[in-house]
Amino acid sequence: MDFALATELYPEDYWYRSDAYLNMDSELDLIQVIQQLHGSLDPRTVFACFGKILGQHLPIKGLQLTLDKQKFVWGRHYGIELQRTVADKQDQFNMVYQLAMPLSSAQAHMLSRLESMFIQPLSNALKYQSMSKQAMFDSLTGLGNRHYYNQAIGTALARANRYQGQVSLVVIDLDKFKQLNDIHGHKAGDYVLVGFAELINEAIRNTDQAFRIGGDEFVIITQGDTQAAEIVCQRIIDMMPKHAQLTEYDIKCSLGIAEAIPEQLADNLYERADKAMYTAKAAGRNCYRISEG
Repeated sequence: MDFALATELYPEDYWYRSDAYLNMDSELDLIQVIQQLHGSLDPRTVFACFGKILGQHLPIKGLQLTLDKQKFVWGRHYGIELQRTVADKQDQFNMVYQLAMPLSSAQAHMLSRLESMFIQPLSNALKYQSMSKQAMFDSLTGLGNRHYYNQAIGTALARANRYQGQVSLVVIDLDKFKQLNDIHGHKAGDYVLVGFAELINEAIRNTDQAFRIGGDEFVIITQGDTQAAEIVCQRIIDMMPKHAQLTEYDIKCSLGIAEAIPEQLADNLYERADKAMYTAKAAGRNCYRISEG
């Protein structure tokens, strides 16, 4: 899955010529700098903007910034290393600059000034990103939630129709999950849901997307035809007996597959996959079935 904490901006995308900072003695247009840094709520864009400003006014060739598990990289990775720590009220940003030459006292003052202008918009963007993630992901399992699924399936179907691609949907339901909750309690149920979500993440490909859209109901958007979805389903079934969190309560699942047809609505695709999943339950559970419609 493509939802990583680390972010890396590649040098060739954000590198500016080294002669760009020849005007570094000119007065900074502070209002313009502030407007540029506050112009986006995407942390990567804010960071890239900061790198551009550095490259225009100071002999800085590159920068690495780390905050907890997040990492941002701009520019080149060699030169004179300068390490600095910048803190706001809540966070501490570790900065490692790569310099073309040592900074003069005036340049060091300019860098401090730019850093103080940069930290607030970056913090705002990171907080917005965190809030957006909470709105899109299930808090228990970390998988996408129903709201995110509705957006993702619409996008996947539109892309498939535009480029004549193939998309399949897998609907998964844990077998006898209600009995597990009734006998062992909801804490045990949550334990199983987290374990099953981990299994799904291990089973799917990087191009697939997994979601928890209900209590014990999961869906996977698979890039490909039913054969591609079958491989994912069989992998899930094969992995379940090897997963301690699931074998502890003898958890199994039923899966249904439906391949999208041109111009099909998302709801119709889901209904076909859901019907196939119930066919799998009727066939004895712990298996998958493919929609015939």
